[in-house]
Amino acid sequence: MKFYRMYIEITNVCGLSCSFCPTKLLPNTEMDLVFFESVIVQAKAFTKEIACHVVGDPLTQSNLHSYLDIIHKHGLKAMLTTSGYFLKKHSYDTLFHPCVKQINISLNAFNKNDTSLTFEQYIQPVLLLCQSKLQRKEELFINLRVWNLDEMMSERAFNEILFTRLSEAFDVALSLDTVYKEKPKSIRLENKILVHFDNYFEWPSLSNPNYGDGTCRGLQSHIGILANGKVIPCCLDCDGVIELGDLHTQSLKEILGNSRTTAMIKGFKEGKAVEELCQKCAYKKRFNEPKEQP
Repeated sequence: MKFYRMYIEITNVCGLSCSFCPTKLLPNTEMDLVFFESVIVQAKAFTKEIACHVVGDPLTQSNLHSYLDIIHKHGLKAMLTTSGYFLKKHSYDTLFHPCVKQINISLNAFNKNDTSLTFEQYIQPVLLLCQSKLQRKEELFINLRVWNLDEMMSERAFNEILFTRLSEAFDVALSLDTVYKEKPKSIRLENKILVHFDNYFEWPSLSNPNYGDGTCRGLQSHIGILANGKVIPCCLDCDGVIELGDLHTQSLKEILGNSRTTAMIKGFKEGKAVEELCQKCAYKKRFNEPKEQP
């Protein structure tokens, strides 16, 4: 069994309270370095890439460099996903660590939080990071995420300000109307610097309506490990509702071969969501929509 990526949450603290994220039910936790390395040692048999988050922001960790050193030591690549609020906590030597393959920055976090920062105070460190990447000729990708294009929670006013600032910074003409009309997945701003588009999505919850069966990428392309050591089938089960096992007491190999895990895998192969949380997850619709006929 191989995964394209494993989500290993080094902390479940994000430092913000975005209105589009679920209320966290688990207590604040960080994965200590010794346990983290034990997880990485097991993970490298199943993947080559580690995403250092599930719901927490890895940049809230002052010792982020030490986690990246461990990932690098074991020959794996890392992906960092952040709100961008904590970029100034870290040196570029940390953010451009040799193991970092990609940095994702969720730009729509700015207007979904009560903050004393102005937009310019928020966006300036993001733009300086991009500028430094180009000056240093770093090969990693920077993805500037704008995941707010759906009309239900339209953010046109914020996006207008954002697009104007990005257009100025990168000398690229970003047309808001064109993006809303044509819905491109991404637009290249500079070498390996992209602005990436998507809609808001509903997080899975047992209180959601039942969306029925279907397949999913969980346990196929990826799995997740929470900061408390619990193994979960996908990166959206941030509270560990579907706890497949605990790495404090079991090996990853054992957990991936147990009856609950194998039942989920078999179900998804047959287009069935065997877990209640999966039945109440709307995100799987993205993998079950009928393909257009040519």
